[in-house]
Amino acid sequence: MNEHDVLAERFEAHRPRLRALAYQTLGSPSEADDAVQEAWLRLSRTDPGSIENLGGWLTTVVARVCLNMLAAHRDEPVGVVLPESVVSDADGSGPEHEALLADSIGPALLVILHTLAPAERLAFVLHDIFAVPFDEIAAVVGRSPAAARQLASRARRRVQDVAPVTGTDLPRQRAITDVFLIAARNGDFDALLEALDQDVVVRSNGTEVVRGAAAVAARAFPFTRIAQVSLPALINGAIGIVTAADGKPVTLVGFTVTGAKITAIDLIDNPRSIAEADLAVSDPAWSRSW
Repeated sequence: MNEHDVLAERFEAHRPRLRALAYQTLGSPSEADDAVQEAWLRLSRTDPGSIENLGGWLTTVVARVCLNMLAAHRDEPVGVVLPESVVSDADGSGPEHEALLADSIGPALLVILHTLAPAERLAFVLHDIFAVPFDEIAAVVGRSPAAARQLASRARRRVQDVAPVTGTDLPRQRAITDVFLIAARNGDFDALLEALDQDVVVRSNGTEVVRGAAAVAARAFPFTRIAQVSLPALINGAIGIVTAADGKPVTLVGFTVTGAKITAIDLIDNPRSIAEADLAVSDPAWSRSW
């Protein structure tokens, strides 16, 4: 192989970790791919002999690209739409691969991370998920190491304050969402309020359509109709339901459960988002039909 091929091969060895970092920070599979591609373009224009630690260099580049992308999105609505699994193309092993499989990278955590300021989010992801030292984080966010530590600490407190139910609590997630769906079917307004966080948000294909427990409860009829023709499912590892036509999924409803309350409901009927989602339906024969 020539020098370019060797460099490309070395880069590909780091791609799963870089994509996971970008995805955790940005919450968008396509934007994560864009950030990783930008890192490759910058690497291809750099003398490899000048890079002592390729993994560290690439991590720094991707982190800076992500920070710039977050700054560009500063005025856009916050929201995460049933994200694609970051480990779908990771086939390695070792601590980096194990980090990708951890509960901490679930959709519920992404929802929380996207309420943080960009620098806080990046500091938390780099340090707490990818074990990047604070002196390196400081260079990325343009702060001192002590300030970078404070950014991560503030983010950590926020995550701990609203720690989501993880994949290990799926039965509890199911129980809470079942209470909501049964209450919707029975028109039980008080039971709906009991299942919902006071600041619950409903999004349709990523766009917020209603916020607040009372407002969501008052418009719960669509969920009743959906629930009656749907199958329970895991959507990217979280509890949800799927409706189908001709053996193909046409609507996904994902629930984010924090503590004992539903904090977000995502309605997805965008074909691309459905195709990207990792679905596990309660009826295995049905799920294999697409």
